[in-house]
Amino acid sequence: MRRKSHKVPERLYAVRVDAVAAEGKCIVRTDEGVIFVENPTGGVGVAPGDVVDLRITNKKKQYREAVAERIHEQSTVRATPFCEHFGTCGGCKWQHIRYDEQLRFKHQQVVDHLTRIGKVELPAIRPILAAEPTQYYRNKLEFTCAEGRWMTSDEVNSGGEIDPRAVGFHIPGRFDKVLPIRHCYLQPDPSNAIRLAVADYAYRTGMSMYNLKIHTGYLRTLIIRTAAPNQVMVTVQVAQDDPHQLTGLMSHLQTSFPEISSLNYIINTKKNDSYQDQDVMNWAGKPYIEEHMDAGDGNTLTFRVGPKSFYQTNAQQAFNLYKIARDWAGLTGRERVYDLYTGTGTIALFVARRAQHVVGVEYVEASVADARVNAAINGITNTTFAAGDMRDILTDGFFDQHGRPDVVITDPPRAGMDEAVTRQLIKASPERIVYVSCNTATQARDLGILDESYAVADVQPVDMFPHTHHVENVVVLKRRG
Repeated sequence: MRRKSHKVPERLYAVRVDAVAAEGKCIVRTDEGVIFVENPTGGVGVAPGDVVDLRITNKKKQYREAVAERIHEQSTVRATPFCEHFGTCGGCKWQHIRYDEQLRFKHQQVVDHLTRIGKVELPAIRPILAAEPTQYYRNKLEFTCAEGRWMTSDEVNSGGEIDPRAVGFHIPGRFDKVLPIRHCYLQPDPSNAIRLAVADYAYRTGMSMYNLKIHTGYLRTLIIRTAAPNQVMVTVQVAQDDPHQLTGLMSHLQTSFPEISSLNYIINTKKNDSYQDQDVMNWAGKPYIEEHMDAGDGNTLTFRVGPKSFYQTNAQQAFNLYKIARDWAGLTGRERVYDLYTGTGTIALFVARRAQHVVGVEYVEASVADARVNAAINGITNTTFAAGDMRDILTDGFFDQHGRPDVVITDPPRAGMDEAVTRQLIKASPERIVYVSCNTATQARDLGILDESYAVADVQPVDMFPHTHHVENVVVLKRRG
């Protein structure tokens, strides 16, 4: 009988980490090519400048992948992580890097994508706009409640019996494992207290949590949204219609946290936790909270935010992002503006008072309904909102009906714009296009297509998510000739 051969993993010793790469990985350059170093859950996290030992985990034609097994020398860009869950939780994975260095790496990521992928002529890229604050900046968090607790090595080695239920975040790469979170630095109070109270109530009463493998259990997710001043929305998602259990949990939350201004629940009997297609029932308070944004022109905008509504999760930095987009649109009050991927109409309404008319286009019909409500709340009458697939809706007939755009503002999802949409923008021939992106790789791809008719006039990176590799970027394009 032939024995299975066990290959000895390739290792490299005392190599220096050069830089960061996409998706928060790091790069080591060798004579044999590039190595991408992962920062694995529970593993050794690396930073540019570290001297490390590597174990190769995968070999491709163009590159290799590795994890670090030991750090010989720590980089000067390192910082002390502030969260006890760092290295296990999948969020805030750059805590071990100084914030000024995070900004430098993000700025370089924008430069690399626009030059290497877009291959377009660029002006000098402005310094990245830093976020303030860098902790407790999110207005929304979604926690998973599951029977599938992730256990640390210390917990495993303790030999003690550990409750398999957990309220927290998914472990990266493990749909069925959830890390119980004791304190999260992403969302302000009372977010942590509410999450801990839900977990404690479930433990004390024996309430089951959803098993993501075999699809049994009751409690599924906990969504917490906050807004100034003193507004809190809590939405609990459960897997079965059980009035007794629901009444107990919701009454407990209502009594324990009188500051909850919107308390809601969802009964989701599907095998996945997505709830955009589910009915949301209001248990107590209003079925929405309201975000208020200073428009910077003497007006304050009010946005009604429901349990399903999209709203920028970093509201304070969103104002800076929208202001850049509006300023670069160059509005004089005579322009017809198209706001593509308008969501609940935040950018459309933010620019409306400086435009003749704004046409907002969005795929999700519920978001368009929210946008119309928000326009009415703010007394803005020069907007039109339409729902439909962007590829199907941006036709010559649509432009004839609503007027050709003088300015287009587009803020697509991470996948960027479909090529058909990009081609239709070229055909519509607005004077300016302001492209807001949460993924500079797909933005660069789209700029490469637009380059045949438009030149990049200005670029402004914006940090919306400190301690992560994510970066927003605003580009303004002007029509050639």
